[in-house]
Amino acid sequence: MTILGILNVTPDSFSDGGLFLRPEKALAHAEALIEAGADIIDIGGESTRPGAQAVGRDEECDRVIPVVEALHRRFATPISVDTSDPVVMEQAVGAGAAFINDVRALTRPGALATVARLGVPVCLMHARAESTMIGRPVAGQDVVAEVRTYLEGRRDAARAAGIAQDAIVIDPGFGFGKDVQENRALLRGLPQLTGLAPVLIGLSRKRMTGEPWDLPVDARLHTSVALALAGIKGGARIVRVHDVRATREAVRAWEWVFEPKEWVA
Repeated sequence: MTILGILNVTPDSFSDGGLFLRPEKALAHAEALIEAGADIIDIGGESTRPGAQAVGRDEECDRVIPVVEALHRRFATPISVDTSDPVVMEQAVGAGAAFINDVRALTRPGALATVARLGVPVCLMHARAESTMIGRPVAGQDVVAEVRTYLEGRRDAARAAGIAQDAIVIDPGFGFGKDVQENRALLRGLPQLTGLAPVLIGLSRKRMTGEPWDLPVDARLHTSVALALAGIKGGARIVRVHDVRATREAVRAWEWVFEPKEWVA
């Protein structure tokens, strides 16, 4: 199981906005994530929370690229960049990033060709809303079928652009234009997506980990870990989280039970 540790270098992310804007704080947090067991550090320079302001390309680069460069110099841990902008993608890979995580699934002009040329793995995510998580659910729609159809189409577009099948990961986009009940249905329906490509899930601290139990953002650790394990049960191979240590320990316990060959003394 691969764990992506979240490093938001934004002033307005819903959970940790403003905490790691200064490069030295970002570097220290990345080090803590790595020590806690992160396999990849996922750096984002544009918030996707409801109501977040769009970020210009230059500002996104100013936030992200120095952090990528610093992490690449200091650590061997692979770096992912959470961006939809082809220029940011190119500069980030040039600075040392090895993975692109795109909430818009390479739909922006030039994004497909850029990733194909860069030759790095990419995650394609489903979202109903442009830029933020404020899209409205579609009444009566089968959310699992909708997500599967969309991601299959984006996967095929990526392959047609020259991106290798084994370089493609998919993300059902929990919270992006989906209500809590749809998110639950999507989590339960994950096995219907795993045949398309490896599945990444990002549930950490989102509304679905708090609303059913009236938990504020800062009290969603245990529910976030529990739903991550539910996603792993459904076939997810990558989890994107804020709380790396707790998730890593839970995953180890899970593997000890369900993948015992890896734990032979």
